[in-house]
Amino acid sequence: MKNFERAMIGLDLSEMDNLILPKVFALSSLLGLKKLYFIHITKDLSIPDEIRKNYPDLAVPVDETLDKEIRESLKDLEIPADLEYEIIVEEGKAMENVLRWAKLKDVDLLIMGRKKKLEGSGSLAKKMAQKAPCSVLFLTENTDVKVPHKILIPMDFSDHSILTLQFAERVSEDLGAEVVGLHIYEVPIGYYKTGKSYGEFAEIMKKHAEKDYQNFLKKNNHDAIDCIFELKKTDPRAEMIIDLGRKHGAEMIIMGSRGRTGSAAVLLGSVAESLVHKNNEIPMLIVKKKGETMGFLEAFSKI
Repeated sequence: MKNFERAMIGLDLSEMDNLILPKVFALSSLLGLKKLYFIHITKDLSIPDEIRKNYPDLAVPVDETLDKEIRESLKDLEIPADLEYEIIVEEGKAMENVLRWAKLKDVDLLIMGRKKKLEGSGSLAKKMAQKAPCSVLFLTENTDVKVPHKILIPMDFSDHSILTLQFAERVSEDLGAEVVGLHIYEVPIGYYKTGKSYGEFAEIMKKHAEKDYQNFLKKNNHDAIDCIFELKKTDPRAEMIIDLGRKHGAEMIIMGSRGRTGSAAVLLGSVAESLVHKNNEIPMLIVKKKGETMGFLEAFSKI
């Protein structure tokens, strides 16, 4: 997946929309967007009879009113001229409807906002990352409206890691963004049984990780990119990725959805899932093989 031609973004008609939408349009060329679906889910589109009777001016259907409100909010934004868009207003549960429309519209990417100071738990965004049938982009509340110039790619050298490299390759070629890999290695618990010190075995594991990286590049016929090899000590991997992202000036994190964690996280790799929960500072793209999760969900529902 080198481009995300069809994307969907959830709007809640709050201040967050005004912060996120300019960032989406700024990233349009980076993502390769051609069609963007704005979707708003409301619990109930009907107006109680008593309210309708007392306020006849409310005769216009609620979905049409919401559609108009969204169109008005878009007028003041600089939407790329070559980007088509469509507005969807739906009634019901947010999760179910967004996933249903994402499948109906065959979208390549879901775009979600991540709040830090604004009101909201962000729980929907986290659940969406787990169940989405496509890649998911999280744009944070406090980031600047610009194309990222430095992208960090956490890798475990699994098959899913190549998806992130393919996308990063186009970003680097087309926009000149610097792409840096990150691999976190660790010392096995029983290292002392070998007679080696912790430091000595850490060096052995680093060299092994570097060899794994070269084999990974060769297997996938991919050019090398700079890669940071970092020893895991006590901090969880997700927190390390966020801290290292800040340390190295990363303006976006891109990672594959599943790695060597296997069945421990069928819908989302454990590190990616933890990042989704903890990271509300650095914009992040979770790259999935399109349709992979939806296929699992459909099979699971038939059991």
